[in-house]
Amino acid sequence: MDDINTTSNEITNENVNFETRINLGPLLDHVNTIKKEIETVIVGQHKMVDQLLVAILSNGHVLLEGVPGVAKTITAKLLAKTLNIGFSRIQFTPDLMPSDILGTSIFNLKNSEFEFKKGPIFSNLILIDEINRAPAKTQAALFEVMEERQITIDGSAYQLEAPFLVIATQNPVEQEGTYRLPEAQLDRFLFKITIDYPKLNEEILIIQREHSLQDHGKLDAIQTILSAEEIKEYQGLVKQIRVEQNLLEYIARIVVNTRENAFLYLGASPRASIAILNAAKGFAAIRGRDFVTPEDIKEAAIPVLQHRVIVAPEREMEGITSSEIIKQIIETVEIPR
Repeated sequence: MDDINTTSNEITNENVNFETRINLGPLLDHVNTIKKEIETVIVGQHKMVDQLLVAILSNGHVLLEGVPGVAKTITAKLLAKTLNIGFSRIQFTPDLMPSDILGTSIFNLKNSEFEFKKGPIFSNLILIDEINRAPAKTQAALFEVMEERQITIDGSAYQLEAPFLVIATQNPVEQEGTYRLPEAQLDRFLFKITIDYPKLNEEILIIQREHSLQDHGKLDAIQTILSAEEIKEYQGLVKQIRVEQNLLEYIARIVVNTRENAFLYLGASPRASIAILNAAKGFAAIRGRDFVTPEDIKEAAIPVLQHRVIVAPEREMEGITSSEIIKQIIETVEIPR
C-alpha cells in the first residue's frame, strides 16, 4: 500500500513538460531580441510592439493612430532597422498622385519604347506617414497592392516581393487638410493600433534617454535581427498553429454579433473573421504556444475590429467608441470550454 501511495505521489509531483508540435524556439528567440532592441529606444508601449510583431507574423498591415509626438514614425523605423528587408517611407500630402507611389511609364528614346519605373511602394516594409492627408484617388491606388500584393499598370501586373507590409500613421485629432479613409481601405488593415500618451514615470525616462543621447542618433545602435527568408519561414509556421472547432465558432459569434448590435451602424465583414483567426495564431506564437486559446482571440479582437465597424450616430454623439462596444460584445459572447 505504501508503495502505491509513493508511486502516486511521484506522479502527482512530477513536472510534466509538454513539447509543442511546432518548433517555435527560434521564432521566440528572434521575437524577444527584437523587443529588446526596440525597448532601448521606445519607453513602454509593450502592447503596441507585440501587435506589430504579430502583424508581421500574420502577414498583415497596420494602422498606427495617435497624436503627434508619441513615437509612431520612430517605432516603424526601429522595426524596419531590426529586419534585413527593403524599407521605403512615403510622406502623404494633399497633392500626392498615384504615380508618385506606384510608379509610371517613361518613354525611352534609345529603344523608342515605354519603360516602367517602379515607385517607392516596391519594397518590403512601407511606412506611410500621415496616410489621411492624401485624396481619395491616391488612397484608391493602395487597394490592390494592400490586398493582392500586386500592382496593375497599363495592362501589366507587377508582383511585389514577399514579405510585404504597410505600416501607416495618422493623427486622429487634426482635421484640416485631411481626408477620411474609405471603409474599403480600412478593412485592408489587419490592426488599428491606438497609441496613448506615456505615464509620468515613462515620460521622465524618455527625457532622460534623450538627454543622454547627446549627438548620437536613436537608430545608430539598433541591430538587424531577421532576414526576409526567416520572416517567410515564421509566417509559414504561424499558419500551422492549431485552432479547435469551438474556437472557430467563437470567432464567428463575435463577428456576427457586431452585425446585430444596436449600437453599431455597420458590422464587420468575413474578412474580419479571417483577420482575428490569423492574429490569434500570431499571439499564440509569440507566447510560445502552437495552439490558440480564447485569450488570444480576445487580445486580437479589439485591434482587428475597432476600425472595421461604424458606431451608430446617436451613440457616437454620446461619446461611445467602437472599442468600448467591442469590449461589451466580447464580454457577452460565451467563452468555449
